[in-house]
Amino acid sequence: MKIEYDPGHDVLNIEFIEEEPVRESAELDGVIIDYAKDGRIVAIEILDAGKRTTKGPLDLLNLTIVKNMIAA
Repeated sequence: MKIEYDPGHDVLNIEFIEEEPVRESAELDGVIIDYAKDGRIVAIEILDAGKRTTKGPLDLLNLTIVKNMIAA
């Protein structure tokens, strides 16, 4: 997964699958979701991200990875 923020254009992009061709995109109120041929989400792009979330949205980035533990 790759997360990029372009402050010049105020665009936040979250890419889930690298180098996967986008078959279609859907936009709803400035949020664009790109889909692969098989329906998987390739990326989500948020236009005017600083206005929709907070200025400098990556300043608040907190990555937490949750792994399920399997009881033996």
